[in-house]
Amino acid sequence: PAPTAGRHTVCYVRVSSSDQKADLQRQADRLKAFAVNLGVKDAQVVTEIGSGVNDKHRKLNKVLADPTVGTIIVEHRDRLARMNAGLIESALEASGRRLIVIDDTDLDDDLARDVTEVLTSFCVRLYGRGAARSKVEAALKAVRGA
Repeated sequence: PAPTAGRHTVCYVRVSSSDQKADLQRQADRLKAFAVNLGVKDAQVVTEIGSGVNDKHRKLNKVLADPTVGTIIVEHRDRLARMNAGLIESALEASGRRLIVIDDTDLDDDLARDVTEVLTSFCVRLYGRGAARSKVEAALKAVRGA
């Protein structure tokens, strides 16, 4: 259903570090193409570089605070927020707005998803952004094999 709040659509694109700028542009292109396929001709693309572990996303906060934005499109939930993206989605829905996640192939099990998010957060702090995902995947593989 169409949102009851603002009519503008924003494609929000985020990468964790400056060395991922090429990924930022590819992600933006995919989101823009998705929006066009939905019939949205004037979707605004908002790009940001910053860790998903904290909430210091100036541009995202500006988009969330803008009542003229009715729809936010992201590629993955973790691009919006590493943890508690569901809270953001609930707040948007409560105000008549919506979040569209293109690739929502996250883990189905809520507990497994929560553990993955916490492990990712700790790994980012311990090992840096680049190695975090592989460390989490290795830890999950070890747990599943046990």
